[in-house]
Amino acid sequence: MNTFKALTIIFLSLFITSCGSNSGQKKSDFSIKTNTEKGNIFISETLNLSLENKRNHTIDSVLYTLNGKKISESFALHNHKLGKHTVEAIVYFNNEKQTANTSITILNNEAPKVYKFNIINEYPHDITSYTQGIEFFNDTIYESTGQYKESKLRKLDYKTGEVVKNINLADEYFGEGVTILNNKIYQLTWQEGIGFVYDVNTFDKLSSFKYGNSKEGWGLCNDANTIYKSDGTEKIWLLNPETLIEQNYIQVFTNKGKIGRINELEWINGQIYANIYQRDGVAVINPKNGAVIAVIDFSPLKKKVTQHEKLDVLNGIAYNPKTKTIFVTGKRWDKLFEVEIIEK
Repeated sequence: MNTFKALTIIFLSLFITSCGSNSGQKKSDFSIKTNTEKGNIFISETLNLSLENKRNHTIDSVLYTLNGKKISESFALHNHKLGKHTVEAIVYFNNEKQTANTSITILNNEAPKVYKFNIINEYPHDITSYTQGIEFFNDTIYESTGQYKESKLRKLDYKTGEVVKNINLADEYFGEGVTILNNKIYQLTWQEGIGFVYDVNTFDKLSSFKYGNSKEGWGLCNDANTIYKSDGTEKIWLLNPETLIEQNYIQVFTNKGKIGRINELEWINGQIYANIYQRDGVAVINPKNGAVIAVIDFSPLKKKVTQHEKLDVLNGIAYNPKTKTIFVTGKRWDKLFEVEIIEK
């Protein structure tokens, strides 16, 4: 037998052994029963757990956990985050230990309200800008635009549409969301797994940061203590503003299910306003648990801008604390709208 053939046989045998060992794992003798409806339960309810003992073992003790944290057999969910979670039972019996797990989805107990809006003003906006994010700072709008070989970071005079300052991203980067904190601009890229930090006054690049478990960059906002980052899913990640490490996340859910494609973000009066990509609408989110409090349909605005071949969806939310009004625009829109939200 030649050396190559021998090595091939050894490699294949190791591969088969490895595959066999994974598939041969012993199934648990226990399973978890819950009071959920097909795995769904409302945040206003109490999660009740019990154990199915398939082989009638004499059980010494059972430890239940929710996402790794100990809980009781009857656990009130009102202070918990929405979304999909893992429940695990660690069962001790006859000097043995086995685990069983199941998944649950915590839903909001109320349907989202529907907010309306009034247009206060209309301002000119660069029709060529593929807007990904806008933010107010010192009564001035900062904008991040996308598309490869077109991505920019800009400072704008929003009343005239004049570009006061501009830098272009390198051709290999697709610009995404932007936020400003402690005189620093934070800008995401889409699929490149990297974000940039700039001086807000000079636009000098100060540093860069890599993403963690979030695979893409979509939107950013902050509450002065935490930076919130969307990645195109139902998740919004909480970043430490000093290290830019993803410390946790919330999942955006209604009373029916998840809201995906969370995009541009803006922090407004203790809530996150989130652009839903390709929906021309905004979800108002409780940042503590991910519940959608309300939705705003901004689709009528698209009809008020110049219609052209490259016109794209609504994208861009900014709150001006000076006027206490919200500004919205879209990808390749020639207008920036100042609006007031009507909650009743």
